[in-house]
Amino acid sequence: MNTQFSCVGCGKCCTDHHVPLTLLEARQWAADGGSVIVLAEAFLEDGYGVSALQRTHAQRRSCQVPSGSASVYVAITFAAYNLGPCRNLDAENLCRIYDRRPLVCRIYPMEINPQIPLRPEAKDCPPQAWEQGPDFILGGQVVDAQLIALIEQSRQADRDEVATKDAICKVLGIRTAALKGDGFTAYLPDMAAFAAALQKIGEAATLPQLSAESGWSFHVSGPQIADTLRSAGAQVVTREPVNYTFISLQQT
Repeated sequence: MNTQFSCVGCGKCCTDHHVPLTLLEARQWAADGGSVIVLAEAFLEDGYGVSALQRTHAQRRSCQVPSGSASVYVAITFAAYNLGPCRNLDAENLCRIYDRRPLVCRIYPMEINPQIPLRPEAKDCPPQAWEQGPDFILGGQVVDAQLIALIEQSRQADRDEVATKDAICKVLGIRTAALKGDGFTAYLPDMAAFAAALQKIGEAATLPQLSAESGWSFHVSGPQIADTLRSAGAQVVTREPVNYTFISLQQT
């Protein structure tokens, strides 16, 4: 499959999208006055919650942590919180921080996950965006060398930074995740507290050691999933969320 693309400046990809950020980008986003949302999902060590096809990629971008007596993998995403147009989008749909825009913005519309193929119909871009511009996918393979490098940079940041993100979450009291594929837990921390947590962990010589007391719990959509997790020894919360929102991925 060959795919060509050229941005038409419609601004749709910059509207109502929470943009994943590296730690450095999250720090800058907060310093610029933006809000950062924290999204958490996890799966059991035996793979419950993730497909066999996705498991290797999921493990690489996750941190192995305790949950009750179980060992689980938690993936933490820091993302620019955008309800409506991005705060950096001007009246002409131009990016005010284009030269230092986040890595994921530079990669769009390409996927980061190697197991997810690019599907133009799943993107917000209008049809004409896919009818012009250079080919960047030939025979199903990305051929743009700069794009390849950016994708690998994003994947590597996910791998390198997840333990630090976990330590930051611990400082912020973020310890509940959704089961991967069942949903996400979404936190909107106070930005002053978020910046302080980044600074505290960034200045630490080593990351704090994890213990059962600093482990994670699951928030899930239904009793069957909860029972499966409990039978594996994982901790499942039953109380209503206080500092987060549970975003279900289940069809209703």
